[in-house]
Amino acid sequence: MKISARNVLRGKVKSVTAGMVSAEVVVELSGGNEIVSVITKRSAEDLGLKVGKEVSVVIKATNVMIALE
Repeated sequence: MKISARNVLRGKVKSVTAGMVSAEVVVELSGGNEIVSVITKRSAEDLGLKVGKEVSVVIKATNVMIALE
């Protein structure tokens, strides 16, 4: 996958808390730091986000997205 964003961090999903419309995803980076992102519930489902899954956290401007390779 190629992407224009320069801030891409690898980590593992620590938790996914789904609501009616959105889901809060906590990703643990190496070293123990965490990044939290709120994405649509459907996106979390489409990405198959589960605890322990390795993901990329893509940071561009004020947006934080979750990406899979």
